[in-house]
Amino acid sequence: MLTQHRHPVCLSFMSYDLPLWSVVEGEATLYQKDAERFHLLMTEPLVQGFDAFDGHAFESHAFDDHPVDRESENAMPRTPRLLWLELSPYRVTMTMQGNGKFSYRHFWEQGVYGVSRYWLQNDDARQQPIRLRNFTRSLTLSSQPIPQQFRVEYELWTNQLQVGRYVLNLEIQ
Repeated sequence: MLTQHRHPVCLSFMSYDLPLWSVVEGEATLYQKDAERFHLLMTEPLVQGFDAFDGHAFESHAFDDHPVDRESENAMPRTPRLLWLELSPYRVTMTMQGNGKFSYRHFWEQGVYGVSRYWLQNDDARQQPIRLRNFTRSLTLSSQPIPQQFRVEYELWTNQLQVGRYVLNLEIQ
């Protein structure tokens, strides 16, 4: 039973502990796998003028002996970043991939320590992901018959150190 719907969505992310807050609005395709399982696929809009993972976080190049050629940099096509969520009332997986420099995958399940993996790609094909544990404090998915809102509140951990509490909220119109 694979059915597909196109919807406007608003995906927001915030931290309780750190000054982090981000909102992405756009169109997403929602695939219904069965009565309680859905896949949501969204292309993240391209952020212009700032790309920390490409090494252009600083406008001044005082530390760089070789300044960046902005014309050739802008001529290079960029791969869109895809956000893919596998949603159910019991567990959620979110994957971001596609820009060639940074990817991640999160697994959340109510009351369970899941895994968050981050990949920083470079020329070394043997690079291992950065792995953190996340503890899902709350996971809610409201659907009738398709999802209208998803919210997960979780803690991120490295060994015995908590590195923040976060909220991810998805509204589907």
